[in-house]
Amino acid sequence: MTGDISIASPVLGDEELDCIESVVESGMIADGPEVRTFESEFANYCDADHGVATSNGTTALHTALEAVGVGPGDRVLTTPFSFVATANAIRFAGAEPVFADIDPETFNLDPERVEATLESLDSDVQAMVVVHLYGLPAPMDELRDIADDYDVALVEDAAQAHGAEYFGTPVGSLGDAASFSFYPTKNMTTGEGGMVVTDDETVAQNAASFVNHGRETDGYRHVSLGHNFRMTSVAAAMGRAQLERLPGFIENRRSNAARLDELLADTDAATPTVPDGFDHSYHQYTIRVGNRDSVVEQLDERGIGCGIYYPRCIHDQPAYDFLDVRAPVAERVAEQALSIPVHPSLTEAEVERVGTVLRDEVTIDPPAGARASTVEASDD
Repeated sequence: MTGDISIASPVLGDEELDCIESVVESGMIADGPEVRTFESEFANYCDADHGVATSNGTTALHTALEAVGVGPGDRVLTTPFSFVATANAIRFAGAEPVFADIDPETFNLDPERVEATLESLDSDVQAMVVVHLYGLPAPMDELRDIADDYDVALVEDAAQAHGAEYFGTPVGSLGDAASFSFYPTKNMTTGEGGMVVTDDETVAQNAASFVNHGRETDGYRHVSLGHNFRMTSVAAAMGRAQLERLPGFIENRRSNAARLDELLADTDAATPTVPDGFDHSYHQYTIRVGNRDSVVEQLDERGIGCGIYYPRCIHDQPAYDFLDVRAPVAERVAEQALSIPVHPSLTEAEVERVGTVLRDEVTIDPPAGARASTVEASDD
């Protein structure tokens, strides 16, 4: 759903061109020193000790899972409300995804439901993939405690959460490993690309080997089965330029989101919930409405783009119809969630237009199950 005001737009300019030109002139356009530098700089941004660059966000999550020891026959718990790549990466590692339902306000994993799911399983779970959906950190203290209690690895899917913080700590340094995506619509981009970050040297070594055909650091000794998931130096050069600009991108996203909060405060749309201590990076600004199809149509008529992330849960995808899953909260949110423009390329006037059109011109029905502070309770 596109319009005069787009739902997403990468911010690219002379900074990226200059970095790419320098790499092209060097002749080292595949894996090389530029990639190593980007890995180090991005890990440092996340307050992590190690970074391993990959070809995209899906390969980053796959690599992270392999690096923490997930393999055939294992189970991995995750959310049913995410892009399908979250579960696909689990299956690529040979494991079976197990879903726990989400919190109805934050859309992230609900710790109580996670623990109940783990308690109900008749076989061990090897890892938990925690998605920081839309850029909002998941409740990592509670999930870390649960992971420790059940002796499972904790992997962050931070594909949408560059720049988000949890009580002052950047996402990416809160689990045993984390994966990021640098797709063009993300908070920063390399065109296509991904990154694994970790504080664990063994996990980092496993990841670096896995993305390079299972090869040891030097020579032609291959110690395990791996893939070619390497990032190019051209992509890394763009990533370094984008990383320098990322704080400004996030500042703009947060400013745009704050204004949308103000403009939509008195509407029947349920606006994003951000708990105290959680610093949202607003990859998406996602509201809940009871008449989504109608709202989409009304926005389209007025030239305002929007997106539905996601119209169905992972377990409702045909590729996952072999699973018997019930996640009523996630299923309800999938019927109501609607993302509106918040990206850093928006002008102040465009943000005002998005908010005022929704407030003054669009008919919005309240979503079922919305918190009382956002939608007034009915009299009956």
